[in-house]
Amino acid sequence: MINVFIGYDPREAVAFSVLAHSIQARASTPVAIAPLMLSQLKGLLTRERHPLQSTDFSFSRFLTPYLSGYSGWSVFMDCDMLMLEDIANLWKLRDERYAVMVVKHHHVPRETVKFLGEPQSRYEKKNWSSVMLFNNAQCRALTPEYVNTAPGLDLHQFKWLAGDASIGALPGRWNHLVGYNPPRRDAALVHYTLGGPYFDEYRNCEYAAQWYDERQAMLSTAASRSLAAPRTQQPVGASSPTHS
Repeated sequence: MINVFIGYDPREAVAFSVLAHSIQARASTPVAIAPLMLSQLKGLLTRERHPLQSTDFSFSRFLTPYLSGYSGWSVFMDCDMLMLEDIANLWKLRDERYAVMVVKHHHVPRETVKFLGEPQSRYEKKNWSSVMLFNNAQCRALTPEYVNTAPGLDLHQFKWLAGDASIGALPGRWNHLVGYNPPRRDAALVHYTLGGPYFDEYRNCEYAAQWYDERQAMLSTAASRSLAAPRTQQPVGASSPTHS
């Protein structure tokens, strides 16, 4: 079983649903997906929202090892993504030498504002934490107390680890930054980090067509299941309605 935690923000609810569908539709092995919803983390995530926090899951992502019982491996990813390949191929990249594995971007945003007018922050290791393979037993420093009190940069710059030697590298195609990285045909997981096609401003962005196709596939599947559902039958002995 592959355990996947996806950041959830109600403003991007459709993004979460389409991402989850894209993962399940391509997976060759069972996948369990859990949204990190603040409404389900009351009493666990208690830190106040930071002025530079652009999403609800800016910090809840670091509770993934705790929620996994500090056991096995887990995947975290932002919700503004689209899976284009079997997630089992990402899962195969786990390496016990590391506490966490990420795509080590050299990302320096050009803009100061991103989707919905949210602030764009610049810092070392920007976007490393947007996709993480957690080796949970080696991430015991991420207790709820620490996640609630640590400076944001300490979390996102992995200062809770002994050093950068504990961070393994994933191939760049597993966190392709739309609008920053040059287009590539082998992108496995695309990241609409500036804003996804579910926002009017970005409806024609790179990989928008693939996102729309995935949404349509999800809706078509739901509609087919609805049509295939058996109609409610009258109990035996019930009288049929009469018409005047």
